[in-house]
Amino acid sequence: MSLKERTRMGVMKQVQAKLLSIVAAGKLVRLSYRQAKRVWRRYRDKGDKGLVHCGRGRVGNRRKAANIRERILARYKERYPDFGPTLAAEHLSREGLRVDHETLRQWLLAKGWWTIKRRRQKHRQWRERKACFGELVQMDGSHHDWFEGRRDRAVLMVMIDDATNRTYAQFSEQETTRAAYDTFEGYVRRHKMPVGLYVDRDSIYRTEREPTVAEQLAGQEPLTQFGRVMKGLGVAIESAYSPQAKGRVERRNGLLQDRLVKELRLAGIGDLEGANRFLEEKFLPELNRRFWVKPAQEADAHQPVPRNLAEALNWEEERVVQRDWTVAWQGRWFQIDSGHEALCLVGRSVTVRQLRDDTVQLLREGQKLKCRELAKRPLAVAPKPARTGAPPAKPKEGHPWRQFGTGVGKEFWRGVKARGRSARQLSRGPRSASASLRPHSVPGRVAKKSPAVNNRTKGDIFS
Repeated sequence: MSLKERTRMGVMKQVQAKLLSIVAAGKLVRLSYRQAKRVWRRYRDKGDKGLVHCGRGRVGNRRKAANIRERILARYKERYPDFGPTLAAEHLSREGLRVDHETLRQWLLAKGWWTIKRRRQKHRQWRERKACFGELVQMDGSHHDWFEGRRDRAVLMVMIDDATNRTYAQFSEQETTRAAYDTFEGYVRRHKMPVGLYVDRDSIYRTEREPTVAEQLAGQEPLTQFGRVMKGLGVAIESAYSPQAKGRVERRNGLLQDRLVKELRLAGIGDLEGANRFLEEKFLPELNRRFWVKPAQEADAHQPVPRNLAEALNWEEERVVQRDWTVAWQGRWFQIDSGHEALCLVGRSVTVRQLRDDTVQLLREGQKLKCRELAKRPLAVAPKPARTGAPPAKPKEGHPWRQFGTGVGKEFWRGVKARGRSARQLSRGPRSASASLRPHSVPGRVAKKSPAVNNRTKGDIFS
């Protein structure tokens, strides 16, 4: 089952236990009342299996063939590159290439040849609270002189539940990705995983960069490190286009800038560690007790906390493995273990994952690689000197190598073999000319007779 289907299963179980109404369940899983009834009926009749999409793995019956799609797109790019989808579909139909304007628009959007134009501003009105605790949590960083000059300025990362006003906050030096990770983990450890986050358009949560080639091929939008982690955890992120859109957390920031500053002054706190401890132990419990709002539904929409939450809040980037099986990351060098030799990683990309405690992990297609950090940058191996035409120098006559018969190469052994042959000939004595013509006898082998000798008779030999 997918993450969306598992979420629906948890909501349907609460409907089955009569903790949620079908109307509230539909809003929780972002379905209309009619669709929520259909999902509930399938779950009631078939159980968990009824929540799996029936069309999974099937190709649409009305889907056009790939060759027709390529012909239409090629013709559009050739003759109608600046036409809108509706006008281009009309002209293509005159050429015999019939396609619906909406289908053509989707094809052009996928190719990046058409963009969605900004529409006229819609009428806005006061938004009602979410029905369940944990369904939507607003998150923002509040920059203020919280300690009134007792230390440098800091930022207070605030998270407030949309349904109940339950607040969690944590001080940090700056509003960074690390601060967002720490605050999010602190909230999850207390209330479990929220369904969605409502944030502003800060660079921590949203990026304006162009998608890479790999992202374009995969049809993915560029994400920040925080957005990538939230997508992996199944937490939806919604961006606010104005401060008024996330007015709940903005009003809570104003309340904190008034009350919390005075409480820190009365407590005489002038450091971040003491301020965070004061928030957790005294200020936030009292604040939530006083300003808590009863939700419309009693069900808790928070999801279970993953086991590897601390490891999931990380930074990841791609790096290429060097020829010496090392990977560079922010001035640090890591040597991959020789046990991964079968993966042939040289010249290939691996994922470098850095945790908040500066621990670095290397991954290849989701598999962790064994590695160790080097104390310094590995030195490049010096190339061997090229051979010159001059022969290498020979040891002198009195050199110890000559005494043991080593180190002089082929010439030495040729001399040894020649002296050995001379000594053997002297030990055998002088031989006749006919004997010298006979083939040399080799121990353990019988000399082959010539054909002339084999053709003689015994009488010829002994006559």
